Amino acid sequence: MHPWYGWEPWGWGMMVVMAVSWLLLLAGLAWVIWWGYTRAGGQRPLLSGGPESALDILQKRFARGEITREQYREMRQELEGREGPAAP
Repeated sequence: MHPWYGWEPWGWGMMVVMAVSWLLLLAGLAWVIWWGYTRAGGQRPLLSGGPESALDILQKRFARGEITREQYREMRQELEGREGPAAP
């Protein structure tokens, strides 16, 4: 009987090694993607268009409740270059 047609113990071993190799490769790829996403703070994709603008950061601070509505309006006006109400 030809060895390719019969059951060969090394044939099963090679299939197992190949399956484990593919699983390790996929797990490594998933880990790299996860690591890149968490390094970006979970906010932006790995290859984003650049850093956040000051207005984006201001909006997030307001949304988290770190600043009041009045502080948000004043800071936004300053960032946008608009004149605020005249000071008394």
